[in-house]
Amino acid sequence: MRNGYARRGCGWLATGLLASSLGGCMLTGIDTAEVKPNAKVVATPTSADRDCLTRAMYFEANRSSDEGLLAVGTVVMNRLDNASYPASVCGVVGQPKQFAQGVLTKPMRASDQERIERVADALLAGKRHKGIGGALHFHIAGRTYRYPNMHYVAATGGNRFYVKKTRDGDMPERAPDAVVKTASGLVPIKVAFAEATP
Repeated sequence: MRNGYARRGCGWLATGLLASSLGGCMLTGIDTAEVKPNAKVVATPTSADRDCLTRAMYFEANRSSDEGLLAVGTVVMNRLDNASYPASVCGVVGQPKQFAQGVLTKPMRASDQERIERVADALLAGKRHKGIGGALHFHIAGRTYRYPNMHYVAATGGNRFYVKKTRDGDMPERAPDAVVKTASGLVPIKVAFAEATP
C-alpha cells in the first residue's frame, strides 16, 4: 500500500493537477534542482495519506473557504518537511494532541468531500498557502496567546497561524521541501508517485 498511487497508474493524480508534466504516467525531465540539500526523505504519499490530509483540513478548518483549507493543509505539509515530525502525512496528522480529537476516525459528510479532496490534491501537487510560509502551528482564531516566541503570520478559515521564534528571538529557517526516494533517486513529493509504472 505504500506506493498506492503509483501502482494504480498514477490514479487521481494523472487526471488533474500534474497531467501536463506526466508522460503516460512516467515522469519526464525530473528537475533535480528542486531537491535541496538536507531535505527530509519521506514515504511516498498513498491514498491513505490523501485521506489523512483531507480529514485534517475538514475538521480543523471547519469546512471553510478553500483558502482556510489550504492554510491547514500547508501546516501539515510544512510538518512533513520538518525533521521534528513523522515522515508520512498520516504520521503527522495522527500525532497525539496535535489535531482535532477524532480527526482520523470521525465520519465526514459526503457533500463536502469533493471540494476538500480537490484542495488536498493541490497540496500534494506542490501548492501552498503563500501567507502561511513555514508556519508549523495554528490555533482557533478566537483565542489569543501572548507568548514572546509566537509570531503570527495569517488568520483564515477560523484559525490563526504562527511561527515559533528561536530562543534568540530570530525567525527559524524554513525546512527544505521533503523528498521521496524512488528508483530514479530523490525527487520532490509533488512528482514522486508519478514515476512508477502502472
